[in-house]
Amino acid sequence: MTVLVCSDLDRTLIYSAAAFALDGPDEAMPRLLCVEFYQGAPLSYMTEDAARTLEALAAAATFVPATTRTPEQYRRVNLLEKPAGYAITANGGHLLVDGEDDPEWAASVRARIAGGCAPLADVQEHLVQVAGEFVLKRRTASDLFAYTVVDRAALPAGWVEDLTGWCAERGWRTSLQGRKVYCLPAGLTKAAAAAEVARRTGAATTLAAGDSLLDIELLEAADRSIRPAHGELHETGWTSSTTSATAARGIAAGQEIAAWLLEHATAPR
Repeated sequence: MTVLVCSDLDRTLIYSAAAFALDGPDEAMPRLLCVEFYQGAPLSYMTEDAARTLEALAAAATFVPATTRTPEQYRRVNLLEKPAGYAITANGGHLLVDGEDDPEWAASVRARIAGGCAPLADVQEHLVQVAGEFVLKRRTASDLFAYTVVDRAALPAGWVEDLTGWCAERGWRTSLQGRKVYCLPAGLTKAAAAAEVARRTGAATTLAAGDSLLDIELLEAADRSIRPAHGELHETGWTSSTTSATAARGIAAGQEIAAWLLEHATAPR
């Protein structure tokens, strides 16, 4: 019986140093494994225990990373000794099969969202109009969505909420994750790509993990799911009858999530 496990990456399974969230100066630093380098410098980590657990999970189930990263950003991450056969990137806009983009899936996503929301150019223009000195960078991803890198300390009160309202009126949604504010078409979801992987693999059970508003559809579509005790979902108090929450936060939550996924993927059915 195939079990499909779809998990978000950043602040769910992998963490930058700024997101470790160790509880105090006396807390022992866990043994870490760097899983991503960028411009020659280490960027993202897991605990060594989480990395070992993830290897066991990938051997026991169909493990699928599900990220808002572009394919290029995703390929910087080395989670497993043998890369996952499937990966969901660009929030479902791309489905990678053995590391290669599935062009038919990408085309179907673009066809599905075309006409269902305002064009990306309108959102880009609006982001230029409402930007202030607190906006450090503006980017687009896979010609599907836009995001800005902001100075969180200087972010004006209500700015994200105003942007969220403007986007919602045009068929878009927003998500604040760390220093990034994402604007995505409402129809661009990880859940749709996960359903396609489930169809291709014949999965009878799906497990999922994620920390942001962009993960809600994925968590709700899964048979069981888990979120960390940090991030957008935690801050908004989001939960569901099939979603668990970790006791830990930060990188320790990533280890707890990996263990939870392995336990439920290998549970008798």
